[in-house]
Amino acid sequence: MTLPPRAGFAEQRRDELLRELRAHGAIQVTEMSKRLGVSEVTLRRDVNALVDLGIADRVHGGAILRDVPGRAASPRANAPRFTIGMVVPSTNYYWPTVFADARTMAEEMGVRLVVRASTYDIADHQKQIAQLMAQGVQALIVAPATDAPEADRLLHWLDRLEIPVVLAERVPVDPREFGTLEWAASDHAAGARLAVSHLVELGHERIGLFDLGASNPTVPQLRRGWSDELARHGINPRVQLQGDSRAFATEARDAAIDEALDRCAETQTTALVILPDPYAVFFAQRAVERGVRIPEDLAIIAYDDEVAHTADPPLTAIRPPKRHVGRLVVELAVAQLAEGARRPPHRVHVGAQLVVRASTLT
Repeated sequence: MTLPPRAGFAEQRRDELLRELRAHGAIQVTEMSKRLGVSEVTLRRDVNALVDLGIADRVHGGAILRDVPGRAASPRANAPRFTIGMVVPSTNYYWPTVFADARTMAEEMGVRLVVRASTYDIADHQKQIAQLMAQGVQALIVAPATDAPEADRLLHWLDRLEIPVVLAERVPVDPREFGTLEWAASDHAAGARLAVSHLVELGHERIGLFDLGASNPTVPQLRRGWSDELARHGINPRVQLQGDSRAFATEARDAAIDEALDRCAETQTTALVILPDPYAVFFAQRAVERGVRIPEDLAIIAYDDEVAHTADPPLTAIRPPKRHVGRLVVELAVAQLAEGARRPPHRVHVGAQLVVRASTLT
């Protein structure tokens, strides 16, 4: 498909975006605007143009390549080794990175990856899975919510399917209940332990946690790692400050952050771990406006490391291995297809990284 005539640089930019989409399956506005030397507003217009042409689908923070039945992107794509379906929750900023590396791995392995976007709603997720199965995919990569009321039923249904199923960034509440399901997931408990260990080494003993609430799939692991690491250092997790970060991204976020900062002062909390990092950026921005010195008065570690580097000061962050998980889920699905029933289930947890920046070090 060729782009319509455009003047000068706009056409060149969109050609570059198209090359990136075809090479990696996804683009992120922030990254591409820096690479091309234009504003994010301009890049979003270019992305909208590709969406209007039917080339891409929008996701939060960027776009993914639209899978068009019958389109042959390369000789390898004409005769794929296997066809694998993947359902990603496109409303989450975290997922374009996972998807992009899954697409890259699929291309390297000669596999066709058919992607559908869903939400965290179980019914919508099952609808997208059913449509992929109707297309005849030979394996599935899915990321449903694992703690919703209907999640257990969906996971057991997936476990009984005759085709391989791999969970991406998901682990069932009780893994012992499942026989054939495989998964690759970031070890978020280990990530939280890294954050707490770093802060304790810096001398902090009052280390709070603000997260998205127990309904978020990452939070139970994050809380467990935070609590266990505090206890390992002889610090009582029960007396530490905990709260909900979701109010930090609402219209009333200044008031919500002011309240949290007041609670930090009351409890003598000197360090915080905040999930996700866009909310940590909002928090740090308001703290500085209030005259709180970072890190002298309050150290902050963000979780996810998508935008933590853009804060002032840049935020130390825990970086989950999103790219590795994207590649691993494809490898696991292909291995199941190649090896068949003789293959035992593989369940992989991948460690996170601590990226140290100015928000914890003076």
